[in-house]
Amino acid sequence: MRVGCGFDAHAFCEGRKLILGGVEIAGARGLAGHSDADVLTHAICDALLGAAAEGDIGEHFPDGDEKYKDASSVLLLAQIAEKLRENGARIINIDATIALQSPKISAHKKAIRESIARALSLPQNRVNIKATTTENLGFIGRKEGAAAFAVALIEENNDD
Repeated sequence: MRVGCGFDAHAFCEGRKLILGGVEIAGARGLAGHSDADVLTHAICDALLGAAAEGDIGEHFPDGDEKYKDASSVLLLAQIAEKLRENGARIINIDATIALQSPKISAHKKAIRESIARALSLPQNRVNIKATTTENLGFIGRKEGAAAFAVALIEENNDD
């Protein structure tokens, strides 16, 4: 068994959709980034890559590469999951937290969980999504951006 953790943060910007876990949150300002800036999915990608000792999302999908401009992060997540499977790893579970002062996303958590589980080819009971605020503290509390944290547990068939 191997565990990995991931973190990501993005600033809000005008003119973009807010995508979290592959789900569009209607009526909200989006996040700045090269891909779709899905902060939650990026954290999960890094958690999985960390568990597999495979670097980070930027190494696999560089933000200087135009083919990833506005890319769907859940498609990138699915590619990472496939790479892990090809290398003999099995994803056990994901636990992730979105830190966001506004908008409230409790009504979207089920759809986000379904989207992440589908991208990873996991049953939904192996994916947990939580949301929190920072009680008006810091850049998140000032509604300047969002962050996400994730932990992934994998099992490798060829563990040394």
